[in-house]
Order: sequence, then structure tokens, then C-alpha cells
Amino acid sequence: MRIRPLDNTRATSASGDAKRTSASTGTGQAAAASAPRDAASIMGVPENELTPNVQRALLTLMGEVDQLRQETERLRSKVLELESLADRDVLLPILNRRAFVREVSKAVALAERHNAPSALVYFDLNGFKGINDTHGHAAGDAALRHVGAILTAHLRETDAIGRLGGDEFGVVLTLSSRASAEQKAEELSELIGGTPFEFEGKSLSIRAAWGVQELAAGMTPDVAMAEADAAMYARKEDARQAG
Repeated sequence: MRIRPLDNTRATSASGDAKRTSASTGTGQAAAASAPRDAASIMGVPENELTPNVQRALLTLMGEVDQLRQETERLRSKVLELESLADRDVLLPILNRRAFVREVSKAVALAERHNAPSALVYFDLNGFKGINDTHGHAAGDAALRHVGAILTAHLRETDAIGRLGGDEFGVVLTLSSRASAEQKAEELSELIGGTPFEFEGKSLSIRAAWGVQELAAGMTPDVAMAEADAAMYARKEDARQAG
């Protein structure tokens, strides 16, 4: 087999093409190396567009957003404060009747979902009218504050305390049986009657009658409170007849 000699023209052309290809590749690699991979940005605006005017506008916007955030937090705190005031008794730092009924509903719902009944204690103050008539309404208010303070100091954070009107108080003992609720109610009643309070240099006393109703599944708050109230009056009647 004869070997044909290489065509010098084709060889020269091929050599030139290879050189151009190599040069082109080298240039492309250098350009790729010099180009940034990710353009820097602030709030989504590329850095090369952040002229002084744009920077000032962004700073102003960020300041306004911060002011709006602070105003939102202030309004949220105000709403929470107003909600707390709406649930609070006008005289005592405990729940009013409306808020207390809501707590009774929660306890009934807990019994329905988890078969874990709680108990409602209904307190009525004995001798409250006499204090008002003898010493004035300011003394009656002092008696109410005295009772509210005792209840608050001797109950758990998970329990609920409310003033139901006049000289009547309600307590929800969370996850408590009737027996344990009756024991706690008697303890609180003894504390109220055995702890005098001071009013204008005088030592005054007041007593409390109580009734208990278990908060079981299916019971409405109105029925529960009526039953506890009835139990309290029954105990009063029993005590009157006994002595």
C-alpha cells in the first residue's frame, strides 16, 4: 500500500483552525472567570442599581416598615389589655360573670373530650348586708376584696375565680372530683370566716356558705351554676335547722 503524502495546504488550514479554537476557548474561559456568579442585592434590588437616590428610598421604606411593626405590636398589646379589662370584675381583680361562665364552658368541654370532670363551687357571703348597713358600702367593698384575696391566694393557677354578682363568688376547680371540691370548699370557707379584715381601725369578719356541682359532659353552664347555687342554699338550710 502506498502512503499518500500529506497535503500541506490542508495541514496548514487545520493547524490554523486548531489555534483559533484554542484561542476562542481560552477567551471564553477567561470571560467566565471574570464574570460574577451572583449579583449582590438588597431587598431584591441588584447592587449595581443602588444609586444614592435608591438607597435613600430603601432606607426610608425600611424605617416606615419598622414603625408599622412597632405600631402593630402596640395595638396588639392594647387589644390584649382591653380584652383583660372586659373580662375583669369592676371591683376585684378576678373574672366577671360573663368571663366566668366561659371558664365553666371550657371545663365542661374538657370533660366531654377527655372524660375528666371538674367541679364548680358557688360561694355566698353570710353577714354581708349587715356590714353594709352598719359600716357603709365602703366596708362591704373591703369585705369583697378580702374574700377575693383569700380565694386567689389559695387556689391553683389552673382554677378560675369569678364574682357572679353582689356577694356571690364562683370557683372552677379544674380536674377535681366532687369529693375533693367539697373538701376544698370547706377549707376556703373556714379561711374566710376565720380571718378578720381591717376597716377604718375595726376588725370585721364575714362568713361564706358554699355548694358544689360536678362539671360533667353534656351539662350547660347555666344548669351547673343553678345546681351549685341550689346546693349552697340546701347547706344553708341544713345549718339553720341544726342550730
